Parts: sequence; C-alpha cells; structure tokens
Amino acid sequence: MKLADNFDVRDLGNLELLAKQVVEGFIIGLHKSPFHGFSVEFAEHRIYNQGESTKNIDWKVFARTGKMYSKRYEEETNLRCQIVIDASSSMYFPELGNKGETFNKLQFSSLAAAALMNLLKKQRDAFGLSVFDEAVRTHTKAKSSTAHYRLVLSYLDQLIQNPEQNKSTSAAQALHQIADSIHKRSLVVIFSDMFEQTEQTEQLFSALQHLKHNKHEVVLFHVVDKKYEIDFEFKNRPYLFVDVETGEEVRLQSNQVKEHYVEQITKFKEELRIKCLQYKIDFVEADINAGFKPILQNYLVKRSRMGT
Repeated sequence: MKLADNFDVRDLGNLELLAKQVVEGFIIGLHKSPFHGFSVEFAEHRIYNQGESTKNIDWKVFARTGKMYSKRYEEETNLRCQIVIDASSSMYFPELGNKGETFNKLQFSSLAAAALMNLLKKQRDAFGLSVFDEAVRTHTKAKSSTAHYRLVLSYLDQLIQNPEQNKSTSAAQALHQIADSIHKRSLVVIFSDMFEQTEQTEQLFSALQHLKHNKHEVVLFHVVDKKYEIDFEFKNRPYLFVDVETGEEVRLQSNQVKEHYVEQITKFKEELRIKCLQYKIDFVEADINAGFKPILQNYLVKRSRMGT
C-alpha cells in the first residue's frame, strides 16, 4: 500500500488525513481480497433485534437492503482497545534522509496506530493510547468520541515531532503498569521492536503473561526494519555502528559480524514467538517496508474472532 507521493509523514498536520487515506485504501482492497467478508459498510449500525424500540431503525438502509439495522451512538461501545507504542530510541531507526527511506519505526508505528484508531472509530469501538520508554509517558483511557480521537492524534503528533536520543526502554515495567490500569478484557495492541537488554528478557515475558492474566486479548506487532535489523543486509564495507539508546559506538566491517548477528537475532525472535504462542498472544512481524495492510488485516481477523 503506497501513500500519495506528495505526503510527507513528518508533516504531521497531515496525520489525520494520512490515517484516513490508509484506511480507505485498505477498505477498497477488502472487496478484491479473500477478506471480503470483513465488511465495515455497516460499522455505524447493528442488527435490529425483535422487541427493541423502533425509533433508531435506519429506514434508508431498510429501503436499500430489506434488512433492519439500528443506528449506533457514541456510548454504544463494543470493544475497548488500548494501543501501546514503544518510544525508546531504538524505535527511531533508521535515520531518515537516506535515499529510499520513508519511515523510521516510530513514525510507522504512529501512523499504523492512527489508522487503527480511524478504523476503531468507524466501528464505534473505544480506543486509548499508552506511550512508554523507560516509563509510561502518555496514558489515556479508552473512549470512542471524535474529540478523543483528535486528542490522541495530537499525542502521536508530539511523539514524532520531538524525537529524543539515548532513551532506553523498560518494556517489562511499562507493560506491567498498563496491564493493571486498563479495563479488564480489553484488546491490547502493542507496537514495539522488543529490544530489551538481554538480562531483562524474562521480565519482558512475565509482563506479557501479566496482560493475559488480566484477561486481555493481546496482539504484538514486532516492528522492525527487516532488511537491516533481521537480515543485516549491509554492504560489505566498514561502518560505524551506534547504539541509539546508549550512544556506544563500534567500528567494524559488516561481514565480520553478520553470521553471528543473524544467528542471535533469529534466536531472540523465535524465543519471543514461542513465548507469545505459549501465552496465546498474537505475534505479527511488522516490517516497516511492507506497508500497513498487514496491520489492519491482522486487527480485523482478531476483531472477528473476539466477536462483538
């Protein structure tokens, strides 16, 4: 899925428009795909049940379809969804400005979150936003109003417009806090590269388990730049590699470490995938170069399984 060439995600006055464009393109695509059944045409309606008041029946829809639907209103929430974004410095990879690079991981996650919220709003579902690095920096309750949608977009705007370097992450601590602070039986959607310090991996798995213990349904979008962070497809020449969270630098030839790096990152990703499977958490690799369709499609599949 490509956005129009004249949009720049860094011009965040366009965030609402970009999110709308992503969702509209996705919905059009649904009609040409195996996911045709996930219709959102009647997202603002629900099937009329015999015996209910007829005052909210949409007679225009009845005239067109012969089926009776009642109009939904803001307070009629089917689902509570908490969208959680990792804003640690590793999420600012890759550095923009190089030829062919459109998004860093944080920009991709923010626009994906905005698109998800647009879709949730269409379906009269409530959504909240949590942003963390070393601690939870932003946390809103789940609501479904237009005013809330615009407020959350402003938080995403601030997040992208004000990048900060050398911010470490404590995903485990943040997820424990979020698990206890949101309505039970929510859908929790996490955007993170999950690049914790090695010694904190077990705490991270414990935090994911905490979310499930509190009866939340969880989707983890593992946000990566697959070409560089997973496949390590750097040209064979000397590079200065900089740890964006600590500032530590190391200069080396890429082929000196590629085999070891790929082995370690593959092991980490597989361990994360198996733990998610064990805890019944949906694990989805979200390559920033693969577009937003996999994000919205996986959400709709999850939504359909949860029912209304």
